[in-house]
Amino acid sequence: MLNKTDRKLLAAVADLHTVPQGAFNIRKNGEGIMRRSTANIEIVPKADKPGIDILVKPGTKNESVHIPVILSAGLQDLVYNTFEIGAGSDVLVVAGCGIHNPGSSEARHDGVHEFFVRKGAKMKYVEKHYGEGRGSGERILNPKTIIEVEEGGVVELEMIQLQGVDQTKRDTEIKLQANSRLIVTERLLTSHKQEAESIITVELVGDDSSAQIVSRSVAKDDSRQLFHLNLRGYARCRGHIQCDSIIMHNAKVSSIPEISAYHTDAALIHEAAIGKIASEQLLKLMTLGLSEKEAEEAILEGFLK
Repeated sequence: MLNKTDRKLLAAVADLHTVPQGAFNIRKNGEGIMRRSTANIEIVPKADKPGIDILVKPGTKNESVHIPVILSAGLQDLVYNTFEIGAGSDVLVVAGCGIHNPGSSEARHDGVHEFFVRKGAKMKYVEKHYGEGRGSGERILNPKTIIEVEEGGVVELEMIQLQGVDQTKRDTEIKLQANSRLIVTERLLTSHKQEAESIITVELVGDDSSAQIVSRSVAKDDSRQLFHLNLRGYARCRGHIQCDSIIMHNAKVSSIPEISAYHTDAALIHEAAIGKIASEQLLKLMTLGLSEKEAEEAILEGFLK
């Protein structure tokens, strides 16, 4: 079922080199081709629309579920996935989409992921996007993520896109109940004429909820990036946004952080910075024997880690 290109895409978006341990669902060109449930994590196809339900039993610890998608030229895919993360569980969810497009028609994947993180549960969610192929057809990825975090829940998100996606719009909505915690790390690279838009909206509705959003991006060539990062405090809460971008060549970057407080004990902070690579950094690395290009690549790699 999986050819050499498929395996390369799975390694890029889900770090999969063999069949993973634990639960998994692999989707290729609009169809589920491999699936496995475990005693604690059940994966069930939806009956009314494309997608799956992932059901994690309460109290499940140290388990993972992988749900990558791979797509070829000339295909458009839409999927709806729902996650029930049981109370008191602690799990890793690895998603993401890889597109190989050597043709002239666009390849596009739109994914809607809805999470219910129950009381006291912990979830780490990793979503990677990757595109490749020498064809003129565009590689388009539009993920929408909706997360409800109940009391005492902890959610960590890693959203990564570092190569080959021509257009993307990331839309992430998160609601935090009392004593829940959110950590978001976003890393984004665009080049050529690629366009990327990221919208992250976090509502802190419960007392002592907290959120930290760190977004780092690099825009090269004629690419464009737009960021809307929003924190809304409706209770006694804490929130922090940090958005840093490196801009190069003829690229354009717009960063629009917004903080809104609807409670006197909401403590919210935002920071945003856009700039070029500092010449002092380049010179320091070049004195160590690196060429200017090698020094530039080393700086960008470190920035996006």
